[in-house]
Amino acid sequence: MSAHCQLTSAQPGFGNTISHSHRRTSRRFDPNIQRKRYWLPSEGRYVRLTLSAKAIKTVDSIGIEAAVARIRARGGKV
Repeated sequence: MSAHCQLTSAQPGFGNTISHSHRRTSRRFDPNIQRKRYWLPSEGRYVRLTLSAKAIKTVDSIGIEAAVARIRARGGKV
């Protein structure tokens, strides 16, 4: 699952594009996913996380250690 956030579990939403004539075609609303590398001091290594833009701000707020703890508590691999 490429468009999936490891921290917030944000994933694509689905809906319709509606044209001027009101014809509907299927579309996808993808979250703003970025791959970001963080230094994890407790393990002495870098971790690469797939995060949404909102999750990057969350990591800046709560810290990388707490973010990794949340990911692992959910059962995610870091």
